[in-house]
Amino acid sequence: MNILVVGDAARYKELQQKGLAGHRVHWVQSPDEVSLPGHFDLVIDLVLDDAPAHAAVYAKTPAVPVWGGMTKSSLAELMHQYAFSQGFNIVACNWLPGFINRPVTEMAILDEEQQEGIERLMQQLGWSYTLVQDAVGMVTPRVVCMIINEAYFTAAEGTASREDIDTAMRLGTNYPYGPFEWAQRIGIKHVFDVLTAVYKATGDERYRVCALLEEETQKTANGWH
Repeated sequence: MNILVVGDAARYKELQQKGLAGHRVHWVQSPDEVSLPGHFDLVIDLVLDDAPAHAAVYAKTPAVPVWGGMTKSSLAELMHQYAFSQGFNIVACNWLPGFINRPVTEMAILDEEQQEGIERLMQQLGWSYTLVQDAVGMVTPRVVCMIINEAYFTAAEGTASREDIDTAMRLGTNYPYGPFEWAQRIGIKHVFDVLTAVYKATGDERYRVCALLEEETQKTANGWH
C-alpha cells in the first residue's frame, strides 16, 4: 500500500512504532509538499487538528481516504468549513502524542459507508480500531485530559504532590500512567487545547481549564522552564 503520512517527526516516529512495515511510506510536514496526493492509497494526517487547512487539499482528491487527527474539533465542523462537494473522505482518529502506538485506534466517521474502507485498510495494516461518536475530544482524550485537569486542581490546592498523585492513580486505578505523566507524554499544550475545545462545545464545568494548567501552558509556549 502507498501511504502518505503528514505530521511532525515525533508523531511520525510513534506511528512507525505502531507498524508500517511492508508498505511504501512517504512522510511530509505538509500535504502541499506533495504534487499529486491522489496517487496514494491512504493519507494519515497526524496534525489535522492543528492544521485544518489541510482539508482543502484533501477535498480535491475525494477517492483517497484520509485518517486525520481530530481530537480538538469534529468531523461535522470540518465538513461545513471546507468544500467537500465531491465526497467527504476524512475519518477522525486519536493521533495525539502518546496515543498513536496503542493496540486499538480510536476513530469516528460521518458516513457508515466509510467503515467498509476502514476494515479493508486495517486488515492490510494489521491494526485494530474502535468506532466512537463524532464529538470534540472523542472519548479517551476527553477522559484522560479531564483526569489531568482534576489532578492540576488537586496539586494547586496543595492536597498532594504531583508524584504522590501519579503514584496513587497508578496503584489505585491500575492506570498505565499518572495524570502528570500523561500530561508530559501528550504535551501540555495539547491537553489545554482539548479541554478548551470540549468546554467550548459542551459548556460542562468539568472541562474548565485549571488556572495552574493554563499557566504552565503559557510558560511552555513562551519557552519558560
